Amino acid sequence: MTSNKTVADELVGALWPASHPAEDPVTYGHVTLDPSDPVEVRSAQSFKLVYHVGRYGIDDTGAIRIVWRYMGDQGDLQTHDPKAYNYVTAEPSNNSRLRLSYGKTAGQRPWLRSLTIQLHGGYLREGDTITVNIGDTSGGSPGLQMQTMVERGFEFKVLADVCATGHFVPLTKSPSIEVVPGSPARWKAVISTLRRPGEKFEFGLKAEDLWGNPTPHASGTFSLETTLPVNGLPSTVEFPHGEKALVLEGLTVDAEGELRIRVVDQAGNEIAQAGPMIIRDGDVAGYWGDLHGQSGESIGITTSRDYFNFARNLSFLEVSGHQANDFQVNNAFWKYLNELTAEFQEDHRFVVFPGYEWSGNTSVGGDRNVFFKTEGRQIRRSSHALLVDRSDINTDATTANDLFEALKDEDCTIYAHVGGRYADIKYAHDPKLETAMEIHSAWGTFEWLLTDGFPEGHRSGVVCNSDGHKGRPGASYPGTSMFGAYGGLTCFIAKELTRDGIFEAMRRRHHYGTTGCRLHMDVTAHFDSPATLYERDPNAFDNPKSHQVTDVMMGDIVKTDSDEVELRFTVKSPSPIERIEVRNGTDVLTTVRPYSESELGDRIRVVWSGSEYRGRGRQSTWTGRARFNGCRITKMSKINAWNHERLLEQTGMNTVEFDAITTGNFGGFDAWLDAEAGGSIDLTCNHGEIKCALSEIGLEDTVLDAGGLERKIKVFRLPEENTHREVEHVVRIPVSATGDNPLWIAVTTEDGFQAWSSPIFVFK
Repeated sequence: MTSNKTVADELVGALWPASHPAEDPVTYGHVTLDPSDPVEVRSAQSFKLVYHVGRYGIDDTGAIRIVWRYMGDQGDLQTHDPKAYNYVTAEPSNNSRLRLSYGKTAGQRPWLRSLTIQLHGGYLREGDTITVNIGDTSGGSPGLQMQTMVERGFEFKVLADVCATGHFVPLTKSPSIEVVPGSPARWKAVISTLRRPGEKFEFGLKAEDLWGNPTPHASGTFSLETTLPVNGLPSTVEFPHGEKALVLEGLTVDAEGELRIRVVDQAGNEIAQAGPMIIRDGDVAGYWGDLHGQSGESIGITTSRDYFNFARNLSFLEVSGHQANDFQVNNAFWKYLNELTAEFQEDHRFVVFPGYEWSGNTSVGGDRNVFFKTEGRQIRRSSHALLVDRSDINTDATTANDLFEALKDEDCTIYAHVGGRYADIKYAHDPKLETAMEIHSAWGTFEWLLTDGFPEGHRSGVVCNSDGHKGRPGASYPGTSMFGAYGGLTCFIAKELTRDGIFEAMRRRHHYGTTGCRLHMDVTAHFDSPATLYERDPNAFDNPKSHQVTDVMMGDIVKTDSDEVELRFTVKSPSPIERIEVRNGTDVLTTVRPYSESELGDRIRVVWSGSEYRGRGRQSTWTGRARFNGCRITKMSKINAWNHERLLEQTGMNTVEFDAITTGNFGGFDAWLDAEAGGSIDLTCNHGEIKCALSEIGLEDTVLDAGGLERKIKVFRLPEENTHREVEHVVRIPVSATGDNPLWIAVTTEDGFQAWSSPIFVFK
């Protein structure tokens, strides 16, 4: 187990403001924790934390405070039900009275979860103790529910207000434990999605526990069955117990084709499948990245070194970045981050960009991600809100427009995104620097961040990232916290896996985003007569480079004299495709499904989606039940039910009950029915109801509009089994003579993932 001191030493950033220095244990006391052994994620535990009073004693109404990181999703402590989870008690060694209070946001960022134990009607001398039973099981409580993510140093940070002044100072040492993975729940196999013949790629294999943590508790001998010959890939592999992942590097395929790799156990069962990867001659390949997340030096958990190790070796990413909130990044940590990105950067293997999150409030522009091409650049913060050293406050850019001005000559790109704050792209946008909108992350799905820019003439690409705070970039499960979605990924269509290659793809919007799956997407536009392709936005540059073409790719900006354009797209997915929407701006021109109405069966899909509004409190709840009258449910399958502790279950032979959340994304279920003639659906929830005959449920959506921000429930019918994983399609689209025609597609797969192409911006 890694000690607290070791983990704390690695967290070189501003973990606690320097205005609150840790105090001498002789004068302010010290703490012990029992037990301190490693514990499994989401297990129920009981801890005895003993505070030993120091030389100052504690005066009447003085207190100690135990704080935890906000991004941990352990159970919220409570004092009212001794038989329930997370019960907490405290006892003094003398006859003083104690008052306990817990608040999820009562501390100071990032230590917001706070338990305060305050004296009332007494005082404590040196050598006295306060014993805090966290997860007290004496009255029948199962204990404290631990967090769902792995952490080497889960800290019980203790502060003391010994003079009853309301001023809490941290003790010199606080105890910590290690939170370790659980038992294997599933296997994951990963390869990229687009390579040229002879170009290297890697194959990754891992086992995850129920909550998405790579676990060392798996082992086995597996056969690897491929659809194409792969140079360097053995026919069998041994996954050793004690390892969290197996990576095979330097693989190549000689001929064009489609590669899928089946992982088969010794009993002949497929445990995982990687792909599809398209092997195709051409100028570009596809490289997968998650550029946006944080570690424990700011609001998240784990260290930044752990963060990059996870991205490269456990998520099998090819591109990454670290985006700490700027108002928590002191100069020492900024220097360290730059050293770290330079260390991990490896052209043709793992491309890493230095950068940070500009974290201004929405009123001054809102969240932006800044990515530099090289290390050693000046950080332009939105504020010094949590920084004590203000000697460089004159370098701040306090509005998004100030940020764009300060970075106008830098070799950088900027993404707008939605986190706790959201970016206001109408307030500020620079087409030279701000090349993309992050429309999905662990915070939810936000197509509006992109589409708001269409009437403004913004030409932005689509990216998706995790914005993860749990130390798992590229595989960011939401756990049980406020995050309601699995983190996203971006595929960069680039000439090479180098900083130059990826940066060119970023600047030209040659990328697409997904909600976490790795599917292949190819979107092009064809013109019957030559059109003008601009390599730079003509709205942003005086002399944009241009040339004549008849075919362009996603993200391109093109001027045409034609009245029509032919949009061509190919999607090849790891899982069956449910639908593909073809869009011009916000208009859905057509919906392409890989199956016909004649293939529909007795499978009914119910999905809920949307959010309350754009700000921090966007989470929508969905509580209700769906009853299928005159039917029996023969099978039920959940969709995007990431929190295993929320209700989504079949109850009885014909009813599904649910208590779910969405934050712009969607979730739901499929029900396979043994239906009789005249059957009906009776769906009631906190936002309304859908009641109709099953005969009225078909290919098109039956919709309950629930207000809010794109908040709705959809019900529609699917084939009993959908085997379609590939779609190739061509659509002729009229070109409007007014403004841009942003042509893009949105893919939904049957297992609940989505993907969006960067628009092709066509104008006359």
